[in-house]
Amino acid sequence: MSIDASRALAMAQDCLDTEIAALQRVKSRLSSSLVQAVELILNTPGRVVVTGMGKSGHVARKIAATLASTGTAAMFVHPAEASHGDLGMITGQDLVVGISNSGEVNELTVLLPLVKRLGVKLVAITGGAQSSLAQMADVVLDSSVEREACPLNLAPTASTTAQMALGDALAMALLDARGFQAEDFARSHPGGALGRKLLTHVKDIMRRGHDVPRVLATASFDDLMAEMSAKGMGASAVTDEAGQVLGIFTDGDLRRLISHGMGLRGLTAQEVMHSPARTIDENALAAEAAELMERHRITGVLVVGAGNRLTGALNSHDLMHAKVI
Repeated sequence: MSIDASRALAMAQDCLDTEIAALQRVKSRLSSSLVQAVELILNTPGRVVVTGMGKSGHVARKIAATLASTGTAAMFVHPAEASHGDLGMITGQDLVVGISNSGEVNELTVLLPLVKRLGVKLVAITGGAQSSLAQMADVVLDSSVEREACPLNLAPTASTTAQMALGDALAMALLDARGFQAEDFARSHPGGALGRKLLTHVKDIMRRGHDVPRVLATASFDDLMAEMSAKGMGASAVTDEAGQVLGIFTDGDLRRLISHGMGLRGLTAQEVMHSPARTIDENALAAEAAELMERHRITGVLVVGAGNRLTGALNSHDLMHAKVI
């Protein structure tokens, strides 16, 4: 089937123009009602229950997920299922956010008297200012639009965009009011890239025990080279008897010494090492180790614990394997 490319592009642009204009009007109408909604939610001892039917239900699911991931305990309850038992999920400690463009969808409005009887506060996101939903609500967030982006003015498009945007605005205002930080976000997203960066510590992924290249300061150059070859990190820590880091010897140090024509066979590890070594505390974030390596253009770093004692080693391959970088 062939299409008119220019017409398809024009329709897409018109859709976006309509939705952008709708969001601009929603923004211009923001008022103290949003602040009231934030205050109600902050003072809610239970959870925020978000509900809606049809396309508004899909929006409600997303808003509940956004709230939950940004510090506000929230869940989605399907209004039709609520009429058949799921209403028991809502307690008098909760707050309900009801979403409906018309504010008159039967599956939702039939629940409102039951919800209010529990003493539950109700925040409405609706385009129907005089609707049943709006009249029952403690706070109304106006999501009305002049027209849908659908050329037939039928399919929920601009109206659902307005609902979604208002839900996001509410979530971001709550995030800020709670003092929610990136570390808090990471705790609810441990499987994501941000979670790995903010929750993974050096000690979680570092090489330990016999996998850590190390020699005493008195070790011969031959022993130093054997340790480097065996451990495959391209470097070795040089320590004293107590395990304190005195320095490090790397492949780069070896190349520089050879280029200067220096005889190496009779030297000890302490005589060829460079000091101080780049180290990082075992309790530091792995992302900090990555930043340290990038800043100093090195591929590995020694890990230390209390008293500057060597506890491990880490290189860029370890960071990549842990998906920190």
